[in-house]
Amino acid sequence: MGDFFERIVDLEVSAADAGALAERMVDWMVGRGWLLRETSGAAMYSLQVDEGYVAGPEWAEIAQNWGGDWTPAPVAVIVGRNAHYSGQGEIEPAAAMCPQCQARTVIIDYPQVWEADPAVWQPFSNAIDSWKETGEGAATCATCTTTGPITSWQWADDFALGALAFDFWGWPPLTDEFVTEFTAQLGHRTEHHMGKF
Repeated sequence: MGDFFERIVDLEVSAADAGALAERMVDWMVGRGWLLRETSGAAMYSLQVDEGYVAGPEWAEIAQNWGGDWTPAPVAVIVGRNAHYSGQGEIEPAAAMCPQCQARTVIIDYPQVWEADPAVWQPFSNAIDSWKETGEGAATCATCTTTGPITSWQWADDFALGALAFDFWGWPPLTDEFVTEFTAQLGHRTEHHMGKF
């Protein structure tokens, strides 16, 4: 048992611009009848916010049909630099890909081990912490020795770094058409994943 969420993370918006973009996206969804201005914390478990926007009368237009009696939980709008994990719990990504040479650094060597190698993960973790606090953090590739912004690295397991995210709690799966339109409205690259509380 548990509560499921589907998340869309903006990978490119700056922390300075995230609040205004969040407001514009909520306006757009309210205007379409997919959300209401009303907020609630019922059945919503995002770590960064306590309440989300309640589903509007037309919410079923953007999700798969799970029957007329289904009522989704709120949509959390998360503004601020955060690391976003898919799946269940905050499990480190299995690998990171260098933005320069595309070399893959193994962080969790499945199936031999089931936890991150501390020596490998620590430099990434430090860079992520720095980015969350200051907006800047960098990691060095062990293969090509190039140092680059932590936000330019690519991650396994749908792990994402972003200053704006939307958690759809307890919704049927969002339609591909909606996710495409949502991404176009954001105007940036996104990560789309699911998880469980």
